[in-house]
Amino acid sequence: MQSRLKQLSIYLPAVFLALLLSACENDINKVKAIAAADATKPIQRTTKVNMILSDSGFVKAQLTAPLLIEYATKENPHYIMPNHVKVVFYNADLKQDGNIVADTGYYYKEKDLIVFRKNVVATRADGTTYKSEELIWDQMKKKTYSNKKVLMTKPDGDQMEGTSFESDDKLKNPIFQNATAIIHVDGNLAQ
Repeated sequence: MQSRLKQLSIYLPAVFLALLLSACENDINKVKAIAAADATKPIQRTTKVNMILSDSGFVKAQLTAPLLIEYATKENPHYIMPNHVKVVFYNADLKQDGNIVADTGYYYKEKDLIVFRKNVVATRADGTTYKSEELIWDQMKKKTYSNKKVLMTKPDGDQMEGTSFESDDKLKNPIFQNATAIIHVDGNLAQ
């Protein structure tokens, strides 16, 4: 009986330790799952946002939004402006050079991209407007593009529509894909 007790006193702590370690492993997995779930939650909310975007000390644009939500995911940190966003562009003389407004905006800091979605209207200083459901401003490559249908309207009423388009970041040299146009011609010149 005493040898059985001795064996039990040796094996019992070993069994208890094995159970304890397996319980710790489950707890670690739960901690990892909770941490992964928290990574998709916003870490900061800012209201009445007014950001100045500059390049080499020169003001290039001003971004305003009533709400900015920051997500700090490891793979893709980004900001969302869900309740309207407006960007006003400035020239070297700090005169307004155009603007973009949209219902929603996404800013990807590492890629230096701003994605505008829903009811996007971009207006140049000369009055030319671009309307789409999506417009992407790539600040690094200094270009603007969309993979959605875009309608450009000039102040004289001429229109160009395409299934997608690409332009410089000033929207001055657009290239439309699968384009159609309505161009007004002076009656005296047309025969």
